[in-house]
Amino acid sequence: MFSKILIANRGEIALRIIRSCRELGIKTVAVYSEADRHSLHTMLADESICIGPDRAADSYLNIPNILSAAEITGAEAIHPGYGFLAENAKFAEICQNSGFVFIGPPPEIIRLMGDKNKARQAMKKAGLPVIPGSNIIIEDINEAKKIASKIGYPVIIKAAAGGGGKGMRICRNAIHLEEQFPMAQNEAKSAFGDQSLYLEKYISGARHIEIQIIGDYKGTVIAFGERECSIQRKYQKIIEETPSPFIDQKTRNKMMKATQTAAQEIGYKSLGTFEFLVDNKKKFYFMEANTRVQVEHPITEMVYGINLVKTQIRVAAGEKANFPIGLQMRGQAIECRINAEDPETFIPSPGKIDFLVFPGGEGIRVDSAAYAGWEIPPYYDSLIAKVIAYAPTRELAIVKMRTALETTTIVGIKTNIPLLLNILSSTEFIKGDYNIQFLENFLSRKEELPSE
Repeated sequence: MFSKILIANRGEIALRIIRSCRELGIKTVAVYSEADRHSLHTMLADESICIGPDRAADSYLNIPNILSAAEITGAEAIHPGYGFLAENAKFAEICQNSGFVFIGPPPEIIRLMGDKNKARQAMKKAGLPVIPGSNIIIEDINEAKKIASKIGYPVIIKAAAGGGGKGMRICRNAIHLEEQFPMAQNEAKSAFGDQSLYLEKYISGARHIEIQIIGDYKGTVIAFGERECSIQRKYQKIIEETPSPFIDQKTRNKMMKATQTAAQEIGYKSLGTFEFLVDNKKKFYFMEANTRVQVEHPITEMVYGINLVKTQIRVAAGEKANFPIGLQMRGQAIECRINAEDPETFIPSPGKIDFLVFPGGEGIRVDSAAYAGWEIPPYYDSLIAKVIAYAPTRELAIVKMRTALETTTIVGIKTNIPLLLNILSSTEFIKGDYNIQFLENFLSRKEELPSE
C-alpha cells in the first residue's frame, strides 16, 4: 500500500479522497491555486503546496507544477479525482514515466475511451449495442448531411475528443444541421483543442442510465447496479438516483453483464462508468465511458454499503477488487447537486458564504468543501455540495431529500436549491416518469419556484 498520495484536484472530491486515505493510513498532499489558499482540502491534508495562480490552466492543469509538488513531497501516487486532468491520457502517461502511480485506468484505456468514435467501435466489437451513427470522424458539412440522411433525423452532433455537453447539438433537419455543424466544431476546438465530430441518431424520450464498474490488475471486473441520470440541464446532471424507477431486474442484469463483458474485453482497470441511452422499450445503447470516479458515485456506495474510492486506491496499489460483504443493492439513494447559481437564470453566483448550515440525520450524507466564511472563486465549477439521501424505499428517500434541502441554509450567495425542491415535488419525479427531456420541458412550463 502507498504511504503518501498527492491529490491533483480541489473541492469536495479532494476531501473525499483525503478521508479515504486516512481510513487506509495513507498520508496526503493537497495542491492548490492562489484562489484556493484557504480551501478546506488544504487544511485537512497532511501537507499542502501551491501550484500556481487562480486560473486552472496555470494551476490544476499545470502538469509540470503538479509533478514537481509530488516529487518535492515524496508522494508515491497521484489521484486526479474528476475533471481537470482526470481523463488526460498524456498526464497519466507522464505520471507513470516519472515514477508515480496514476490512480486511474492505464493511459491506453483513457486514450481509447476518450476518443468517443473509437470507443463506440471498440464497444460494438465487444458486443455492446451502440446508437446508429457515423463510423468515421466527419470533416465537413456535406459528409454530415449524407450520414444524417442515411440514419434519419433527428441526429445529434458530438465532439469526438470530449464530453460534458461541449460540442453537442441536436439537429432535426438538414437546415438545422448546416447551421449547427460549424458551431459545434468551434466549441469542440475551444473546449478540447480538437474539432473532430461524429453523428449519432438522436433517441427522443430516452433515459440516461449508467453502470459503475471497477477492474483490478488480476483480471477481475465488477459491475454495479444502474444509476438514473436523466435529470440534467445542458447535459450536466443535477439529480441522480439508484436504482432507477424505470429499469427492471431483467434489464439491470443484462446491462450489468454486457458492461462487465465489454470492460473485460478491453482490459479495463480502476473505476469507470459506462453510460447508456435506454429507450421506452428498455433497449439500451452505449454512449460513452468515463475513465474516472464520477461525481455521483456516493449513491452507489450508499445502496451497496461500500467505499469505491478506497477500493480504487487499493486496486492501484495492486490489490484485488473485492468487498467484505455480498454485493447486493439495498434501499434507494438520491443525490442532489447544490450549485452556486441563480435558480432561474442559472448565472453563476460566486462570492462569500456568510452563513452555512448543512442537513443531518439518519440516511443523510453531505459531501462538500464549503464552510461559513469561504469565498467561492469564479474560476472553477460551481458545485457547493452533494446531498445524498438514503432510505429503504424511494418514497421515503424523496421525503428525506426534501427535508434535507429545506433545512439547508446558505447565506451570501444564490443556489439552485429552489429548483431542486421544485423538481422533487413534481408529479413526474414522484412517479419516476421522466426522461432526458424532463428538465427542458419542466423549465418551459415556468412553474413558480419556492422562495429560499
